[in-house]
Amino acid sequence: MAHSPYNFSISMFIVLVVTHLPILVWCSSSGFSIELIHRDSPKSPLYDPDSTPSTRIRAAVERSRSRAIYFRDAIHRARVSSSVLPMDDANNFYSEITPNTFEYLMSFYLGTPAKKVLAIADTGSDLIWVQCDPCKECYTQSAPLFDPQSSSTYKIIPCNTDSCSLLPQSSCGTSSQCDYQYGYGDKSIVEGYLSTETIGFDSNGGRPIQIPTILFGCTHQSNGTFDKNDAGLVGLGGGKLSLIRQLGSTIDNKFSYCLPSSTETSATSQLNFGSNAVISGSNAITTPLISGSPDTFYFLSLEHISVAGKTVTVGKPMQAKDSAQGNIIIDSGTTLTLIDDNTLQSVESNVKSSINLPQVKDPNGVFNLCFDVSGTATSAQFPEITFQFSGGASMVLQQPNAFVEAGQNILCLAMISSGATADSINIFGNIAQQNFHIVYDLAAMQLAFAPTNCGTQ
Repeated sequence: MAHSPYNFSISMFIVLVVTHLPILVWCSSSGFSIELIHRDSPKSPLYDPDSTPSTRIRAAVERSRSRAIYFRDAIHRARVSSSVLPMDDANNFYSEITPNTFEYLMSFYLGTPAKKVLAIADTGSDLIWVQCDPCKECYTQSAPLFDPQSSSTYKIIPCNTDSCSLLPQSSCGTSSQCDYQYGYGDKSIVEGYLSTETIGFDSNGGRPIQIPTILFGCTHQSNGTFDKNDAGLVGLGGGKLSLIRQLGSTIDNKFSYCLPSSTETSATSQLNFGSNAVISGSNAITTPLISGSPDTFYFLSLEHISVAGKTVTVGKPMQAKDSAQGNIIIDSGTTLTLIDDNTLQSVESNVKSSINLPQVKDPNGVFNLCFDVSGTATSAQFPEITFQFSGGASMVLQQPNAFVEAGQNILCLAMISSGATADSINIFGNIAQQNFHIVYDLAAMQLAFAPTNCGTQ
């Protein structure tokens, strides 16, 4: 993320792959679910009671744009061999680090006895790390640092192991431990040791879940522009280093989530694993998950976008060299949907001709297409916008999935440009995903979704 203009403020908890599957202390055939907390929820430490829908969407726009830069740079750097990137140049090496663009949080426990951590849940990352005591020149965080010496299950991983070699950047320490170093585009750096530890979760079913011998990163030195409220990150990406890949067959290589509307601030989201990550009913649709680089990201092939029967064909960026490659990333950590210039302009034209309402300028100067809904909120007709993915999978977006409140009595199309088609990074954001149960099946490499009232789950 060397070229992002935004400060990167995050601390992470790094979950890395092991050469054997961990033994999960629960019946793996039953699955489990945990709570997801939106960053703007009253349950979040970032909650601002004085915020309004329009101020929240302004902030979300900036996060979405920064997130797109993260994806673009990660895709670019995935094509560059890590062997040519010097360890001492924080501006050059590729990592899975995410800036302060997250949307959802979750709690987990670390160590024995267990210490609770409030973490970012991120489908756009694999790695996870926390700050550990002692921490030299570390930024201040609200939560206590994790003390590995107080845990009976903590172990340092030696270098020259398979686990250590999976890091994008690593080195051998003075005591033959596996050292890691990650850098941010703003020159922030974190350094520490790869180690194993027990992770736990509070299952919504009332059964505590413990997962031993998970690899994680214990950070002992950091500097830069981090946020004191950030205490960790759980990577839910598709790469070998993610929590999902580590759990593997013990959760049937499946996880899912169901995100309620962002206007339902009291509603609880669910993150499901194993047999809990199943869609029942005849309305489930599936589309292939497309292999891409890096394998962290969940690529899909978006073929068409239809508005009231008018269809626009979605182009392929240069990095998608053939029809079998994906052209859009589905991501829970991006609020808005980003589409390339040409496609977006055609979609906007079709939306304009389908809505008989006065057009107004976005007071925030962000969205291209906005409407005055004063006095017509109950009678205004907004068209369905259908995203047609490969395999005949159609996701029909109703008004709450496609339009956002940008100001009083102003609704705007919740899509922004990802740039020219040649180098664009299209992203299917979480507003479009709200009130859909979305299942990631990494064994079958397919995504399933079905309309669901997620606020009642």
